[in-house]
Amino acid sequence: MAVSAPTSAPTTAERIRSACVRADGAMLAVAGGDPTPTPVHHLLDDGSFVVAAPDDGAPGTVLSAIACAGAAGVPAVLEMTDYAPLALREPVRALVWIRGRLRQVPAGELPALLDRVASTDPNPALLQVNSDNSGIGPGSGRDVRLAILRLQIESVVVADATGAESVPPAALLTARPDPFCAMESCWLQHLEAAHHDVVDRLAARLPSTLRRGRVRPLGLDRYGVRLRIESADGDHDVRLPFTRPVDDVTALSQAIRVLMGCPFLNGLRARGA
Repeated sequence: MAVSAPTSAPTTAERIRSACVRADGAMLAVAGGDPTPTPVHHLLDDGSFVVAAPDDGAPGTVLSAIACAGAAGVPAVLEMTDYAPLALREPVRALVWIRGRLRQVPAGELPALLDRVASTDPNPALLQVNSDNSGIGPGSGRDVRLAILRLQIESVVVADATGAESVPPAALLTARPDPFCAMESCWLQHLEAAHHDVVDRLAARLPSTLRRGRVRPLGLDRYGVRLRIESADGDHDVRLPFTRPVDDVTALSQAIRVLMGCPFLNGLRARGA
C-alpha cells in the first residue's frame, strides 16, 4: 500500500481563511461607487461574509448603491490584503478577491447577527454599528457609524508571488485558519528583532545561490517557515517545510529546532538532567 507524503504547505483555501483572520486592510467596492474600507470582514458558515460600511448618508457610497438596488442587492467585491508584519521591500504577501452579491441586513436580524459575529470575533468596530453619530466630523473625535451588510459569496480568487488561483466557495467553508495565524505577526517580529541566529541557521538550508541577499522571516504556519530573500536581482520566497504538520506551540518549537539542525529538540538541558 502506497503511503502518501505529508502535506508540506497549506491549501489555497486554508491560506485564504488565515488571511481573513489577519488581514489588516480590506476594501469593499460596488459598481458606481468609491471603494471603502471595511473594518469588519467575518466569514459565516452559511457562505456569506459579514462586512461593515460607513453609514454617513453621503451619495456615491456603498450604502447608497444598495439603497437604490433594493432587496436584490448589488454585485460587489471584497478585497483583503495580507501584509507581512515586517518592513519588507514588498510587504504584500497575498491579495484575496471575493465577489458576490451585497445586501443590507434587516433590522430585526441585526442583533442576533452581531452576537453571532462577536462570539467568535469580538471586533471593536462592531461597537460602531447603529451607534449615535451626532457630532461626527473633522476634529470631533467620534467614530463614524457603521452599517452591517452581508456579501453572499459567488467566487474567490487569491494572488501571491506564485500566481493566482480560484477556490470554490465550498472549499473555503470546509477549510480552517492556521492555528498560529493570530500570533504569527508577533512571532515574526520577535524573530527578526531578537533572534538573528535562528534566521541565519534557517538560511543555511537555502541553496547557495539564494544566500547572497538579506534573508528575512516572511511567514510561519503549521506546515513550515517561509523566508524572503531580498537581493540585488529581486525578491525570492522560499518555504522550509516541517517533517509533519504541527498543531501546538510545543510541537512548533520542536519543528523549528529540527529545521535549524538543533540536537536539543526540547531546549538546552543541564548535564545529568
